[in-house]
Amino acid sequence: MARRAKPHPHHPLLWPTWAGVGLLWLASRLPWSWQGRLAGAAGWLAFRVLRIRRRVVLTNLGLCFPELDGRGREALAARHYRSLALGILEVARCWWLPTSELPPHRIEGLNRLREAQARGKGVILLSGHFTTLEITGRMLTLHAGICCLYREPNNPVAGELLRRHRSLWTRRAIPMDAVADLVRALKRGEIVWYAPDQGRWTAQSALLPFFGQPAITNTSTSRLAAMTGATVMSFYGRREEDGSYTLRLGEPLGDFPTDDPEADTLRLVGDLEAAVRAAPEQYLWVHRRFKRRGGEPDPYGG
Repeated sequence: MARRAKPHPHHPLLWPTWAGVGLLWLASRLPWSWQGRLAGAAGWLAFRVLRIRRRVVLTNLGLCFPELDGRGREALAARHYRSLALGILEVARCWWLPTSELPPHRIEGLNRLREAQARGKGVILLSGHFTTLEITGRMLTLHAGICCLYREPNNPVAGELLRRHRSLWTRRAIPMDAVADLVRALKRGEIVWYAPDQGRWTAQSALLPFFGQPAITNTSTSRLAAMTGATVMSFYGRREEDGSYTLRLGEPLGDFPTDDPEADTLRLVGDLEAAVRAAPEQYLWVHRRFKRRGGEPDPYGG
């Protein structure tokens, strides 16, 4: 069956979405302390009243943190919804406000990135889908010129805005399926930032454990490194209690890649799990991370 074409971003059917974008633009003009209160109210509403993907979030937390009882899972989920609302406001802040309006941040391991790039090869910066993804990526561009890989959103309005703004503050925004463009960028010695943790079944997918649970996992990073000679290192950003942000660049992976892409990928998954445990409420738990797990039952109930 042919896939239905998406409407143009300015189609009348999408005008309500643009109205929502306008409200988000207005919210970005509020003082950050007010935005924090707004995020708290919006997160509470989404979790307690609207219950947006509440079942998905609680299922994910139950699978990944079995040591938590029901009350503990609910408390973590509530913190996650506030973090999710803050993340949306952070997107607005880094899209529409000048660099001087970004919150304070510190960066760890920048010398590692510079040393890796000095090799004359490309660098693959691996992140995960955290609620802080957009703003910490924007902060990283203040220290290094990077390309970013992105997956086209289902909503055409979101797609247009994502392409437009990421193209403004990165050297190049590369669609996830533009593999040839990605390979060329790495062979030119560029830094490419992407988050491959939301798996879809492809020729380079495998069912690998994430927090001990089988999940569709992208194994292409190992193959990309083998094809291009690129250095692979992690990049994770965390929102701190005082409103500042910590950006951390990990050590370049040694003995990587090997001839076993699945074993290589398990190393990357281990780094991601450590980053999630450092700030569990900031990971994107609204995503159905454990769907379609071979012959196992759907944990989300179909």
